[in-house]
Amino acid sequence: MKLVFCGTPQFAVPTLEAVIAADHDVALVVTQPDRAAGRGMEMQPPPVKRVALERGILIAQPEKIKNNFEFRTQLEDIRPEAILVVAYGRIIPQWMLDLPPLGCINLHGSLLPKYRGAAPIQWAIANGENVTGVTTMRLDAGLDTGDMLLAKVVPIGQEETAVDVYECLAAVGAELMVETLCGLADKSIFCQPQDHSLATLAPILKREDGLIDCTRIAQSVYDRWRGFQPWPGAHTTLRGKKLIVHKMHVTAHPTGGEPGTLFVQDNAMLLVCANDTAVCLDEVQMEGKRRMSAAEFLNGYQIKSGERLQI
Repeated sequence: MKLVFCGTPQFAVPTLEAVIAADHDVALVVTQPDRAAGRGMEMQPPPVKRVALERGILIAQPEKIKNNFEFRTQLEDIRPEAILVVAYGRIIPQWMLDLPPLGCINLHGSLLPKYRGAAPIQWAIANGENVTGVTTMRLDAGLDTGDMLLAKVVPIGQEETAVDVYECLAAVGAELMVETLCGLADKSIFCQPQDHSLATLAPILKREDGLIDCTRIAQSVYDRWRGFQPWPGAHTTLRGKKLIVHKMHVTAHPTGGEPGTLFVQDNAMLLVCANDTAVCLDEVQMEGKRRMSAAEFLNGYQIKSGERLQI
């Protein structure tokens, strides 16, 4: 097929490479503009753009697309059979949805209608789900509300973070997109409407989502830490300063103590959570200081059992 591919981050790269390997004609790659990043704040191209440059594919990086006449003319001249959209990061306007005969095909990082929104992978893990998956769908004017095409279930390991699941779903999704294009070409797959009554939302992450809430049970605190990697992570306040928790695990702890209380046990730092549960803070970083193991931190800051976090 002649395709236009819209995508920006690393999550979209395996799909772009897979459709190229499947001998589809990617006539144009559409990605977001280069952004300043890193300590030097130098302009950095999106990962999808890097692949397009290596492959010699024409690239477009419009800042806006809804009323962009030049961009619309470019797509109309290409006359793609389908437009693929994978983590592009822009709302697709109606004129673009209507352009290709097979529609705009989106790869979404959840099992729709669950976890519609900007952060489906993160929220699935943060909510303690045991499985997630990827879904291909035809985009419409709503937020991830279009008809589904294919889906594949992927288990979530109990110790996997969003970074781990992100990489897995990117690879599985790439295969599913190729399978979807084959099915559309030979008319062996059909659209299936979503049951909107089952929809749950996965809103864009905020810095506050990383605040450790000790009134939750330990498993929930740990799941949120897993889901919110690498950002916003997990943080709290100790002695009036921000304390970032880089690693943690669920553990048993001495009985007694209110949520937010620290216990020191054999060079381990335990944090009491709700319902007499606890997490072990394995690696932490005080505001303005370097990352430390729990043993280093306990020794350096002379933490004593019974000290409380500010919650």
